[in-house]
Amino acid sequence: MDLKRLSHIVAVAKARNFARAAEQVHLSQPALTRSIQAAEAELGLRLFDRGAAVTPTRAGAFVLERARQLLFEAASLERDVDLFRRQEMGDTAFGAGSFPAGTFLAPLLAELRRDFAGVNLRVEVSNCSLLLKRLLEEDIEFIVADTEELPHDERLFIEPLRREPAAFYVREAHPLGSRRPLSLDEVWAYGVASGRLPASAVELFSRMLDRPPAASPRLALECDDIDVLKRTALGSDVVLAMPSVAVAQEVDAGTLRRLTVKGLPPMSSATGIVTLRGRTPSPMAKTILERLRSLRVSEEAAR
Repeated sequence: MDLKRLSHIVAVAKARNFARAAEQVHLSQPALTRSIQAAEAELGLRLFDRGAAVTPTRAGAFVLERARQLLFEAASLERDVDLFRRQEMGDTAFGAGSFPAGTFLAPLLAELRRDFAGVNLRVEVSNCSLLLKRLLEEDIEFIVADTEELPHDERLFIEPLRREPAAFYVREAHPLGSRRPLSLDEVWAYGVASGRLPASAVELFSRMLDRPPAASPRLALECDDIDVLKRTALGSDVVLAMPSVAVAQEVDAGTLRRLTVKGLPPMSSATGIVTLRGRTPSPMAKTILERLRSLRVSEEAAR
């Protein structure tokens, strides 16, 4: 069976509709139907149940898993051969969450520019949910971000990188700055600014604030840019929820101070590397991943 026919099987499984799948693979619906029928005849298996929604049979699900792997490997080979032919083995694209982007990413990128001046890099900074979509579309090679709330997906390989303690912070002259310890209600009354909160944090804050599930606490400001969040906290009474290392300079300078909240268990941010299983990284991506892993070693040694 050729790769094109395997791609037709994957397209139908994704779209769950022959007409939509035909549009995606640039075929007429009858032509796509014939391709799937030919695949079923060749394999001697019924791959899809044709109902209101087209769904894979048990045999179809088995074939789909192998088909996706073969298509991944074929795409990797085609890409790497093309890069080798054009002698551009260094180019890559990856995604970064707000915490890596606001802390260790810039020094890493500066290091890469010094060592690989001819390399072209594209870095997308966003929250992990949006980056995951880009990864699954194969628009980026990997993600480095908070991985605690990622959904279970057998297509993903998640590698823990580092865990950073987090806390609430306010500007030096904030009304809460001299009041210790505080209740979470007092903190939340001023509004909280942070990146997207994981579901576990929302659940914890809901319990502490005695909020029903339908009235979960909302952030006053949600933003994926740490620098924007810090500037906002320094210029207003909003309370910043942030990994401690991200505000270490401001705390040392005395412009931000940490709040103590009664009954609040230790908070932390879990950063990891997310790649696609079965996907061979480009040489440059492999180099970046190795350097990211060295940050984990350095962090463990420092502790």
